[in-house]
Amino acid sequence: MTKVELDKYKKILEAKQAELTGVLRNRDEIVIEKAPDAIDEVQLAGERELAIRNLDRDSNMLRQIKRALARVADGSYGVCLHCEEDISPKRVVAVPWAAFCIKCQEQVDRHEIEVDDTADLFASAA
Repeated sequence: MTKVELDKYKKILEAKQAELTGVLRNRDEIVIEKAPDAIDEVQLAGERELAIRNLDRDSNMLRQIKRALARVADGSYGVCLHCEEDISPKRVVAVPWAAFCIKCQEQVDRHEIEVDDTADLFASAA
């Protein structure tokens, strides 16, 4: 991957990181509210559950983006973490935070490849 392409993807990742960081700071939707009507309370609980799922999804994506930025920094961006082959340019364009090529990602999704996130968690905390 050329320096220009790498810089382009780094900017895309940083923009998405900034967007998600802003979204994750607003947690007003998960505040537990009491309603005088039981039906309203059920509706509020459903809305809160949806907000929690959205926060969880966004938090996971933010972790993936931070890991991708770490790979940009260490020079391993664009290379599959499992088979160490280059990730296809189409996949990188579609999913700039992709850590695996399509073939390995399918295996991860089917739980055929075990992914160790603990090393990434400690690295991103530093």
